[in-house]
Amino acid sequence: MKLLRRKEGPSLDTRVAALLEAATLGEGRLPEEAVTGARTVAERAGARRALSIDHTVAALAGATGSGKSSLYNALAGDDLADVGVTRPTTSTAQAALWDGDGAGPLLDWLDIQKRHSVAMPDLTGLVLLDLPDHDSIRLSHRLEVDRLVEQVDLLVWVVDPQKYADAALHDRYLRPLAGHQDVMVVVLNQVDRLPAHAVDRCLLDLRRLLDDDGLAGVPVLAVSARTGQGMDELRALLGDRVSERRAWSDRLSADITTAADHLETTEHLDAAEGRRMVGAERALTGALCAAAGVPIVVEAVAKGHRHRAVVATGWPVTRWVRRFRPDPLRRLRIDRGARAGKEIVGRTSVPAASAVQRAQVETAIRDVGEVAAAGLSGPWAVAVRQAARSRALDLADAVDRVVATTSAGATRRPRWWRVVNLSQWLVFAAMVAGALWLGGLFGMDYLRLPQPPLPTAGVVPWPTVLLVGGALAGVLIAVLSRLAAWAGGRRRARRTAKALRAAIGRVGNELVLEPVEAELDTYGRFTEALDLARA
Repeated sequence: MKLLRRKEGPSLDTRVAALLEAATLGEGRLPEEAVTGARTVAERAGARRALSIDHTVAALAGATGSGKSSLYNALAGDDLADVGVTRPTTSTAQAALWDGDGAGPLLDWLDIQKRHSVAMPDLTGLVLLDLPDHDSIRLSHRLEVDRLVEQVDLLVWVVDPQKYADAALHDRYLRPLAGHQDVMVVVLNQVDRLPAHAVDRCLLDLRRLLDDDGLAGVPVLAVSARTGQGMDELRALLGDRVSERRAWSDRLSADITTAADHLETTEHLDAAEGRRMVGAERALTGALCAAAGVPIVVEAVAKGHRHRAVVATGWPVTRWVRRFRPDPLRRLRIDRGARAGKEIVGRTSVPAASAVQRAQVETAIRDVGEVAAAGLSGPWAVAVRQAARSRALDLADAVDRVVATTSAGATRRPRWWRVVNLSQWLVFAAMVAGALWLGGLFGMDYLRLPQPPLPTAGVVPWPTVLLVGGALAGVLIAVLSRLAAWAGGRRRARRTAKALRAAIGRVGNELVLEPVEAELDTYGRFTEALDLARA
């Protein structure tokens, strides 16, 4: 059945859906009792709104000897219930129906078997229940009361001058129903046994107790089922509630608000906490970089670049010596698959994080959780802190893969190395040619063979120019290349450091911050649903 939207807020349908959403989002985070209670209220609201809204179910509830059954008979105008003096006579709830057409499914839902039709037309639409005593010595009676107190539309608490201040009534029933004053009436019965001034004193004291219970707006009537005193006022009040046909929706609305209050948490993050979160993110990235050995990798990138530049562009006569020195990047196992563009598999050989560095990472993760949870309390704060640590075990491997992948770019050979390498070999070829030429001339002179014409560059023979010039040119190119490699190594190290910090920051964001943000997003949706449920 679709409910009409009330002008002052969202419809009951919307509030029920919002309460269910809040309970679902709070599951596993909030106390199970509160979540289960919210689901129960939502289910009960769904069941009640599908039944007759032309009938108002009012229940007479009270302690032993309060006169519930006498009041029940007086309202019905007939002796429908047995009346006892010193012991309870109502063992199961029974119903009196004023125009009971269509009330059958509603009573079936309430599991009321005893039903009486009332011929009096003054309260048409009323279904009046006489409940067992809430302080009965029988557990089944008390459970029956508890069940129906949660289901009926209107609660009429019947008290007597002797036990209206009973702590069991106020602590177990009235105080927990503080948000239900619109669907509650308190009747002080048996006032015929008191003088007038004593009745006024009892009413004032009862009002004080109800105010203390949070029920300041609850009507309090003084009646006597035996003499009929105050019965007209009670009958008129019940008639007004029945004619309005809103008691059922007011009861469900109060139930939803109370259930939402039991799910209540605290406020959202403020701007200052947002700034602290930025600082916590930076601290986390810094701790992860230190634990991942980024300074060691950056230094290896600079040294590795210079090492490989010497191997690629050094003087061919001496460059082979460099090959016997270890490659810093290869020692860290960072260059695997880089040249072929393959995915890097396995861990690097970057030294493992020290105990101090691991502690710093754990502290940084904890700080992220603490800052994110600063605007929360209780279960939600715990959930946010747990979210920050939820993937902490994956951090080491993820950061190591990022270090290997990002640093692999530092192993790429600049194009100028090829040009210089080709130049070195050309110069070396010229030097070898000059050496062979001079060797040939020396052999011919040794064998006393006629010397061929010897071209010169000025006064210097060309073989000498080729030999000496090639050697000097090779050394000069090697020196200049080494200077360029030194500068290039520093530049590449700076780029690698920046890239590593950004990549590790993304890992921290994925494994630490995103779970936290997801939990905060869940909390945000929870509070929105909660606000809507209580609107």
